[in-house]
Amino acid sequence: MSITRSLIDNSTRWICAWNRGRRLKGWPGKDRLCLNLGCGLAVAKGWINIDGSLNALAAPWPEFVHKILYRFSGANRYYTEAEYCRLLGGHDFLHHDLAYGIPFSDNTVDFVYSSHFLEHLFRKDALTLLKESYRVLKPGGTVRVCIPDLQYAISLYTSGKKEKMLQDYFFVEDLESSLARHKYMYDLELLEAALRDAGFTGIEKLKYREGKTPDLETLDNRPEDTLFVEAVKARH
Repeated sequence: MSITRSLIDNSTRWICAWNRGRRLKGWPGKDRLCLNLGCGLAVAKGWINIDGSLNALAAPWPEFVHKILYRFSGANRYYTEAEYCRLLGGHDFLHHDLAYGIPFSDNTVDFVYSSHFLEHLFRKDALTLLKESYRVLKPGGTVRVCIPDLQYAISLYTSGKKEKMLQDYFFVEDLESSLARHKYMYDLELLEAALRDAGFTGIEKLKYREGKTPDLETLDNRPEDTLFVEAVKARH
């Protein structure tokens, strides 16, 4: 990892820790609260996109800062400068390390969405985040979790694609950041158990871009290897 990357990551962690005590009750201009957890740059209009990256921190800053940051961001491998600036400048980001919980008050959120993030957490940390999702959701609110399907990964092994299975799902390597590594995997049964432990009911496996959650045509991705599951916080 370069010295520049190390300084950026350490500064980002410090700011996240400093902000960890915040609990928000709303968001300016939004009657409905929709949270996109660990979003990276996979974002949607109308959503509050929560991430601990430098990208999320810099999103409210002027475009000339985005252009400078683009040179150092790993996003330059996937997005043009114009696309990067459009994503940062045209969406609502909240810079926060989800290891410190979700920075919203109890029973304030309508929808929680998380795509290809839970597998980057150790199992106990993932369960904590699901419990936090339950806490912030209103009664009747919906969580949608999209993760690499362990059953699909195992199918690669049985079909002779062992290297792909190992590299893409179990020993993910990223020279830019250790955060890219997978720390746990789920099939439907394992994810259902985690959601039940967090308090959720009405757990349902769904298809790509199918479900109660809004804006799935923008949010959902990777249909070939993803397990899509929604669950509900019961009304009392």
